[in-house]
Amino acid sequence: QVQLVESGGGLVQAGGSLRLSCAASGSILSINDMSWYRQAPGKQRELVARITSGGSTNYADSVKGRFTISRDNAKNTVYLQMNSLKPEDTAVYSCAAQVVVAVTRAKYTHWGQGTQVTVSS
Repeated sequence: QVQLVESGGGLVQAGGSLRLSCAASGSILSINDMSWYRQAPGKQRELVARITSGGSTNYADSVKGRFTISRDNAKNTVYLQMNSLKPEDTAVYSCAAQVVVAVTRAKYTHWGQGTQVTVSS
C-alpha cells in the first residue's frame, strides 16, 4: 500500500507565505509525476503545479511567479512553496503522485487527504 501525507497548510494573511509538503510512503518502486491540486468551495478542482521525476515543472497561470514546486526523490516528497498569497488562493490543496508499486510494477495515481489553506485579506 501507498500513502501520501500532506502538511503545512494553515491560515495566513494576504501577501504571506506557506510551504506545503507531501510525503509518500509504502511499497514504492519509483514515482513519476508529482502534482499539487486545489479545490475552492463551489469550484472544480484545478491543477496548481506538476513536477516530473526529472525535475521539469509546469504551473497554472494564476500561480506562475508566486508558487514553486520541488521534490526530493530520496525522500519521496514533493513541496509547494507559496509566496505572495492572495485570498483567491484559499482552497483545499491535495497532492497526487504517479507511483510505480514495488513487486507488481503497476502504476497508480495516489492522492493525499488534502490540507486547508486560508488566505485572509
